[in-house]
Amino acid sequence: MKIENIGDLQVLMHTARSGSLTAAARALGITPAAASATLKRLETQLGTRLFERSTRAMRITPSGQILLDYAHRAFELLAEGESQAAADRGQLLGTVRVAAPSDLARNTLLPWFSEFLALHPGAELALTVGDRLLDVVRDEVDVAIRYGALADSRLVARPLAMGHPVLCASPEYLRRHPAPAVPQDLLQHNCLTFARGGRRHQLWRFALNGQWTEVRVRGDRTVDDASLVREWALAGAGIVLKSNIDVRQDLASGALQPLLTAWDTEPYPLHAMLPSGRFVPTRVRALVDFLALKFESMA
Repeated sequence: MKIENIGDLQVLMHTARSGSLTAAARALGITPAAASATLKRLETQLGTRLFERSTRAMRITPSGQILLDYAHRAFELLAEGESQAAADRGQLLGTVRVAAPSDLARNTLLPWFSEFLALHPGAELALTVGDRLLDVVRDEVDVAIRYGALADSRLVARPLAMGHPVLCASPEYLRRHPAPAVPQDLLQHNCLTFARGGRRHQLWRFALNGQWTEVRVRGDRTVDDASLVREWALAGAGIVLKSNIDVRQDLASGALQPLLTAWDTEPYPLHAMLPSGRFVPTRVRALVDFLALKFESMA
């Protein structure tokens, strides 16, 4: 084996993540000189350059990327080994790194995460909340909870729930504005929109008797955090089109009222996304199975 110290790979991983040896050294609690020496030692042992160095950043080479991918798997396997070694005590060990949409995390997932951690005291959660679509592979996320269809061939999708968007508004807004009777009436309303993946979600689709129609809505505000769109709707600012999962409690309490109920909307599936080429630790599989059962019971 050419690599004499597997711990040296931590320098590779942190440098690739931050693009800086100084940042990698800071994260590992060592000096930049020690981090540089470790990287040079790795390159000497392997006989190849792992990074292209410049005054601004460290850019990983194709050879470095290959080693980085295997390094991630190696440490994941070690963590899984620790978990399996503790399996006789019924424990899950290690951190599960989860990315989830803002509204879903706040209104649905948070108590479920707490319940999972209470069941497995050796497990830890690192949660990233937001509607920006993270690169699951590059951003080192174990599982991403996402709405919509699978578009990345590097991922595998575990279905969690089949939702559908619900058009709704608060009673206060509807006291000031007549409820729309057909989708085209939305052109006369203040429609609250949000951006996902850098694209503003303002083309709303509805179907009646199998015939689809589209309306490009307008409004006085948009945001990249879908939970704020829901807050605006609750405050009476306008009409929103949101997943029934996210607004189910508001609809049940009457805080939001459904509109155009005779019209269908497109299915809006919710998936747990996992990297297809990466080993999936037991703790990650356990969390995904737990969430799937929770969504099933909710349905």
